[in-house]
Amino acid sequence: MLKNFLPDEHVPSVFDIDPDHLKEKGIKGVITDLDNTLVAWDEPDATEAIKGWFDKMSEHGIQVTIASNNNEARVKLFSEPLDTTFIHSARKPLSKAFKKAQKQMKLKKDEVAVIGDQLLTDVLGGNSAGFHTILVVPIVETDGFVTKFNRKIERRILNWMRRKGKITWQRRDQ
Repeated sequence: MLKNFLPDEHVPSVFDIDPDHLKEKGIKGVITDLDNTLVAWDEPDATEAIKGWFDKMSEHGIQVTIASNNNEARVKLFSEPLDTTFIHSARKPLSKAFKKAQKQMKLKKDEVAVIGDQLLTDVLGGNSAGFHTILVVPIVETDGFVTKFNRKIERRILNWMRRKGKITWQRRDQ
């Protein structure tokens, strides 16, 4: 059961995800979380750096879909200027939104990676749906109410995985 919380990869931020590395793994599409993955959870717009990251993925032929548990207004406001598809109110970790994004991108499971900052939503959901998962360090250490609760559980899971030798990296929020 706890193996579903283990990401395939861990990187400090989305900027450490190299499109050539993804392509070597056969990845043609990315489903990414929004809040605390691409920008701080209370930041409404994409930064210039994030716009550049989206452009870089596009230049390498990698599709990007944003899947967020946040409401439509929040996700639409962020996604539309990037000209990217999105799924709001995703209800992660349930796999329905992940599968919907895969279908929209017209890709096979092994051609999709899920990127996010939370074990309990992004990694668990991505793993359960059968995708390659990449955990990033949260952009800021503050969170909304529900996420604060999730982070406490995450810390326990990560500490258990570390003791068992399943992970060697350390998150700064530990």
